[in-house]
Amino acid sequence: MKWIIKLCGQRFWEFISGDENLYTEIIEPLGYKAKERNEEFSEEYAKVIKRFTREFATEYCDQNGSILWEKLVRFNSGKSSNK
Repeated sequence: MKWIIKLCGQRFWEFISGDENLYTEIIEPLGYKAKERNEEFSEEYAKVIKRFTREFATEYCDQNGSILWEKLVRFNSGKSSNK
């Protein structure tokens, strides 16, 4: 017969570390690391959005910035030998 122990929160962190206060001690470093990664993600996400916007405007907008709807619909929904 197998026994499965379900440990969560403080009990989990104490079990793996032997320190009953580890669960509160890891919060600040984890929060800092998460914030750091979120900022990095936001910067990269903004770059991708700018790139896609530039590519869309170049390919599917006229000189005034109006969308070339027929060209866009043909690309998105038209028959193609590559599809």
